[in-house]
Amino acid sequence: MEIIFISDMHTRHQTFTPSLQNGGDVIVCCGDITDMGTEQELRKFVAWYDALPFTYKIVIAGNHDFIFEQSPSLARHILNDTGIIYLENTEVVIDGLKFYGSPVTSNFNNWAFNKNYGAEIQRYWDKIPPDTDILITHGPPLGILDCSRQGLHLGCAILKEAVRKIKPVVHAFGHIHEGYGTVSNEDIYYVNAALLNERYQPVHKPISVQI
Repeated sequence: MEIIFISDMHTRHQTFTPSLQNGGDVIVCCGDITDMGTEQELRKFVAWYDALPFTYKIVIAGNHDFIFEQSPSLARHILNDTGIIYLENTEVVIDGLKFYGSPVTSNFNNWAFNKNYGAEIQRYWDKIPPDTDILITHGPPLGILDCSRQGLHLGCAILKEAVRKIKPVVHAFGHIHEGYGTVSNEDIYYVNAALLNERYQPVHKPISVQI
């Protein structure tokens, strides 16, 4: 199975159509599909994403995607009658592989799906099934593809410990645009699929992983 990972397009998704037009098995979007989480932004993304020639299309929300948190029934209505699989602290099994997705990130300026660091965010990471194969979160674990332009590590330490216990085959995320890339650590393949750089320029490429 080939899985294509994308993230953090912030309404600039059409820029990446040429690199995705050949389609494939599975495409996964790790959140921040909008700038401000409006209905119009979501509708435009859904129309684009649903038309991509992939057999399975998975998406989670990010901290910019307010509509999924503030108007979840409307967001799900927009997704109805599409081929898009939306995961919000939920799972889906495709050809024997378990995908689990969560939009949660540590609290910062009251963006969408922000949770207080400590017991509150721990409850969400405790929900990740121990047999997860492909873990999808919006934010990274601490110290893994999470370094800002100022040299600060902005990932979640509690998530890092959860991932080390579960040991998924792949952990994919975005959020920290400067962290784009891949790295293997302790038999886990980490993917930061943020397609825009820190200046919100569409300079990165979708990342392909063979399972």
